[in-house]
Amino acid sequence: MKLLFVASECAPFVKTGGLADVIGAVPKSLTAKGMGVKVLLPGYPSLAPLMKRAKVVAKFKQLFGGPARVLSARAEGLDLLMIDSPHLYDRVGSLYVDADGADWTDNHLRFGALSYVGAEVARGAIKGWQPRLVHAHDWQAGLVAAYLAQDQAYTPPVITTIHNIAFQGVFPASTLGQLGLDKSLFTPEGVEYWGKVSFLKAGLALSHRVTTVSPSYANELLTPEFGMGLEGLLQMRQKELSGILNGIDTEIWDPSNDPALPAPYSARGTKRKARSKTKVQKFFGLDSSASGPLFCVISRLTTQKGLDLLANCLQGLVARDATLAVLGTGDRALERVFRQAADEFPGRVGTHIGYNEDLSHLLQGGADAILIPSRFEPCGLTQLYGLRYGTLPIVARTGGLADTVIDANEAALATECATGVQFAPVTETMLDVAIGRACDLFKQPEVWQGMMRRAMRHPVGWDKSADAYLDLYTDLIDS
Repeated sequence: MKLLFVASECAPFVKTGGLADVIGAVPKSLTAKGMGVKVLLPGYPSLAPLMKRAKVVAKFKQLFGGPARVLSARAEGLDLLMIDSPHLYDRVGSLYVDADGADWTDNHLRFGALSYVGAEVARGAIKGWQPRLVHAHDWQAGLVAAYLAQDQAYTPPVITTIHNIAFQGVFPASTLGQLGLDKSLFTPEGVEYWGKVSFLKAGLALSHRVTTVSPSYANELLTPEFGMGLEGLLQMRQKELSGILNGIDTEIWDPSNDPALPAPYSARGTKRKARSKTKVQKFFGLDSSASGPLFCVISRLTTQKGLDLLANCLQGLVARDATLAVLGTGDRALERVFRQAADEFPGRVGTHIGYNEDLSHLLQGGADAILIPSRFEPCGLTQLYGLRYGTLPIVARTGGLADTVIDANEAALATECATGVQFAPVTETMLDVAIGRACDLFKQPEVWQGMMRRAMRHPVGWDKSADAYLDLYTDLIDS
């Protein structure tokens, strides 16, 4: 079965967050199960080396302001299709924002083009290869379903996956014509959203099926608290909505064979994890004599991630003789807070503003626990990396965090199935309680080691979820 993925990111080629990791991993699992998967991406500068040796498989004389080509190449176990369109993608800055942190003013065209090309490939623009299904991811690919909906010719079914409903791709109504969308689609049943055009709303309304990245998040999206204004639409489409839990690439994330770690280790023997801890302590300037756990944060520094709550819990964390290493970038105010915390608590809090893939691996290998106090979390991947590396997740009880971490309550400890600590509601007080619980568990080495071993054996790969996607694809083709 031929399948087209349409997405704005794909690890290891281009990444700003967890979406890239998912797109870089799922096609490999599906290919191993007999699917023929191609991934369509914008031709960002980071893809230039691949694009130079790629094969031209389709051409467009005009794509929202200039010519474009679709290039095909295979790399890192993935079959990639890249949109070579310099006027849209060849620029200095982040994927979505310019050097000053402002959204690119033509993002509607940049990602409208991604969706448009995805729809054209679905219609057979590539000679000799036409997908039976199209799987679009997040708002950047939300218009695939809209472009296909306005074509009366045969088009394959479309699935749209919500990775984070907080990002919806909303633009002025005037962009409808610029995007080449028919006015008949500008309705509440189509792309219209409070008088504007919403890319994500279009995907949710016009796709054949809608998925999201954990069962709990799928249920949460039906409520005003989490639905971000789209809960009514999702309630109407509840029968077509499903939550399929994310996984991770267990070859890339493997403590027994990770080049970023000074020494490999596994669930059968975790002693050499201490060497990674020593390296983390040296890098972040942390006191190795602290008796409490070494916590880490690997995250976008935003209020969604609950890191403003953590900032107010640092006094208690340090008072428990614990230490904290922070790796991330995000809100300037939170960046300042954690920089100042490193100055206020020298040897106890260390902060590195920015992102470094090798350092994130080292932190997962060297920390004792990872803090994820998110106010909402569609799935989350860092807790899965933590489980894989025996770095126990301390998580808010929400979304995929609730689905993947087993709380160390009395029953779970008695039956020896706990793999971390959950807390709710997501408040400063309850986060502080969770940190205290983790510190108390750390004082019981046998209990902590047992939790580590169970965490490392917890299934976090894609096999089960890939089977769920295959079932969904088969059901769509057969219906």
